[in-house]
Amino acid sequence: MNRLRHSTEKRKADHLRICAEEDVQARRATTGFEDAILVHRALPGISRNKIDLSTRVYDRILNAPLIVEAMTGGAKKAVAINAAIAEAVEELGLGMGVGSQRAAIENPELERSYRIVRKKAPTAFLVANIGAPQLVKGYNINQAKKAVEMLDADALAVHLNPLQEAIQPEGETNYIGVLEKIRELTTGLDIPVIAKETGAGIAAEDARRLENSGVAGIDIAGVGGTSWAAVEYHRAGKAQNDHRQRLGEGFWDWGITTATSIVEVAQSVRVPVIASGGIRSGVDVAKSLALGASLAGMASPILRSAMEGSNKVKEKLRFVEEELKNTMFLVGAESTQQLKNIPVVLVGRTAEWLRIRGFQLEQLARRGGAD
Repeated sequence: MNRLRHSTEKRKADHLRICAEEDVQARRATTGFEDAILVHRALPGISRNKIDLSTRVYDRILNAPLIVEAMTGGAKKAVAINAAIAEAVEELGLGMGVGSQRAAIENPELERSYRIVRKKAPTAFLVANIGAPQLVKGYNINQAKKAVEMLDADALAVHLNPLQEAIQPEGETNYIGVLEKIRELTTGLDIPVIAKETGAGIAAEDARRLENSGVAGIDIAGVGGTSWAAVEYHRAGKAQNDHRQRLGEGFWDWGITTATSIVEVAQSVRVPVIASGGIRSGVDVAKSLALGASLAGMASPILRSAMEGSNKVKEKLRFVEEELKNTMFLVGAESTQQLKNIPVVLVGRTAEWLRIRGFQLEQLARRGGAD
């Protein structure tokens, strides 16, 4: 057991180092946001100073439709990073998720790297995190409640990472019965359960199955940002594991792009959609909401800021909010609810994919806005 605990903690530390120091972004694949064009309004008809970024989700009001995505925890180095992010989201009135809590469930000595989040963010919307493979291996409502208690969390994310598990040497690739396990959590917990991909996107078929299992939200985490196949590629390189390194190389850009996945999921389910995977600006956030998301999540850019402290995180997030406000002004949306109804034109590979898959794009381009 001690060896297992040490292995998990070391893996978390490796992931943190690699994400901060190595090139782990998608290579040839993009988010697809370049194919989503918001219709500019030369007569926006609103005052920029009166734009309201606030968003209601799960009976909570966030000051902007932003959540800092799950990144880290379970390693001693994660304490300062999570503290910096938590301080920032508390002051700005945003949301935050933590990385997989498996390490602390296995080794209570590592709980501080998670508990620090609620200490620094006493009123923020916080999302706990456990893995789907661990549910299949035996985690149940008890471990889920422990993860939630560790943060006094407002929601629990069940992360889905089949791509990463298929590449890493310690990978747990049994997903048989995972929907039934998720249903046990959705019926046994009194807070929302969110299904969360980790960088390969979610298709409409899986979104409907997840909604039927009772999840209260879906975080699509599409292709275009951090690739966990790339992270495992770098881990394999350090371990001189050529076989695993070639697997990471081959699946570096695997998955469904972020823009595509937002549309697929938003047009297939009624639960809130969280857009993540390569969100890099307020323009990306605006496009995410216009395509059907309720929130947008950022990870990699915030990690780099957090390593320099809370002020850098606040600076980054405030700039994203400014970009979002500018975008809303230029499309004539005075609130985030109005932003969901502005016209957006989809072109290129994203439009081609969605048409082949049977999704309606014309309604996105013709709605709202035009006089």
